[in-house]
This record gives sequence, C-alpha cells and structure tokens, in this order.
Amino acid sequence: MSKNLQVTIDKDSGFCFGVVYAIDMAEEILDEDGYLYCLGDIVHNDEEVARLKARGLRIINHDALPSLKNEKVLIRAHGEAPETYKIALENNITLIDASCPVVLKLQNRIKTSYDNDEKILIFGKHGHAEVIGLQGQTKNEALVFQDIDELDVAELPSSFTLYSQTTKSVDKFYAIKDELIKRGYEVKANDTICRQVSNRYEDLGDFAKQYDKIVFVSGKKSSNGRVLYDVCRAANPNSYFVSDVAELDVDLFSENETVGICGATSTPMWLMQDVKLALESF
Repeated sequence: MSKNLQVTIDKDSGFCFGVVYAIDMAEEILDEDGYLYCLGDIVHNDEEVARLKARGLRIINHDALPSLKNEKVLIRAHGEAPETYKIALENNITLIDASCPVVLKLQNRIKTSYDNDEKILIFGKHGHAEVIGLQGQTKNEALVFQDIDELDVAELPSSFTLYSQTTKSVDKFYAIKDELIKRGYEVKANDTICRQVSNRYEDLGDFAKQYDKIVFVSGKKSSNGRVLYDVCRAANPNSYFVSDVAELDVDLFSENETVGICGATSTPMWLMQDVKLALESF
C-alpha cells in the first residue's frame, strides 16, 4: 500500500496585514454596494483578484481614473502618488484608502526629505506600484534603482538620502549603503523596510530546510514572491514555484516525502490550502 505525501503549510505565510486590511475593506463595500472600483490589482495574485472580481471588484488603471465621477475607488496597500488624490478631489471620487501604514510612513519621510531639498535615491523595483507612489512624493525627481550596477552610469550628487521599497531585503539595503559610502558618497540611510516582511526572509529559510521538497505559491507579478522564493531555493534546492494548482507536476514528488508549502505576502491562504489538497491527492 503506497503512502501519501506529508504536506505542511507554513503558518507564517500568506497575506501581510496591509493586504488583509485592503481586502477586508473591499469585501465590506462589495457586500454593501455590489461593486467597487480598485486602482490597479488589489494584490499581486491573479487567483485572488479573480475571486474578488467575481464579487464585483472592477480593476481600473490610472488612465481611466479621470473619466470616473462620483464613484468610490479603492487605493490598495501599495499606496498612491499625490496626483491620484488631486484627480479624486476634482471628480468627486470617494477614495477608500487602504494604503499600508508602513508605506504611508515611508511616503511621509520621503516627502519631508524632498521638502528639505535632500537628493533622494530609492532602492526599489522599476514600475512597481509602491515605488511609483514613493517617487510621486518627489515630483518624480528621486532616482530609482533596483541594482547597484545601475548607479555605475548614473550621475549622483556627492550626498543624498537612501530609501528602500518596503519589501526589499534588509541585508541587501545595508550592503548597498556600505558600497555607496565606500565609493566616497555621503549617504544618509533610512531603513523603512517592513519588519513583517523581513522577518519572513529569516523564518522561511528555517522552514524550507525541514522538508524534502518545497512548493512556493505566488503570483508571477509579486516582487516579494520572487525574493522569498530565492530564499527557499537557497535553503532547499528542491523548491518549486507555482502560481496555482494546475502548475503542480506530479512527477516531481515521490511517496512518503515531506512537502512544505509556503508563499508570498500576496498569496492567499485558501490558495495554499488548495495546493495542499492537490498534493495530498497525488
């Protein structure tokens, strides 16, 4: 008689509090009004977006915002640039602001730096929703880079303030700061990385080592997912990235193996539970 796989979900994986807050707010209004506009994907996970769309969530992009009037629009956890608030005011749009408090605090810090005429560098992913909101605090004058190599060709001022997107690696942030100081720049570093996310980096490595195989569940658009998956793979080379149940490959698993399931801060628990059920049926 063959034994099944022993599958365990990481209890610390799943939505961070900022995402939980945004989805709770959305669901409350969907229950009341039957529909709600959301500026951009509420979370970088296609399955969760599809679930909420089925309940009446209408995803719009920034180009569509000025054509809306007298509506409710949700701002997701990533936050928004000042321009969004300005358009809302002009068009009598009620903003349901679910910006994560950690992101809002960072926006305020960057705005204060900018108002004090500091030159600003942001370590973050180009085009990421949070980063666009951060850059907006500086009238888009801040220099965004996702890798230190990009700064080799940039003309940098002799002194500047360094910030980071909230979901970046703490170790990488400080390594960049040290390298820039070594290159002779005067760097004021503001560590504004979310500790709920950075603690996951440490805990996830420990989790991944405990199992024969790891299935990491995340949306392909999630930058946090990519980083956390790399953490898993470094701790356990038998780690596999899937976005949904359909991507599971039965041939990768053998009977009696232990399998750990974990995910990004944008991965819903229900999706990891679906993956667990599928694995247990193999």
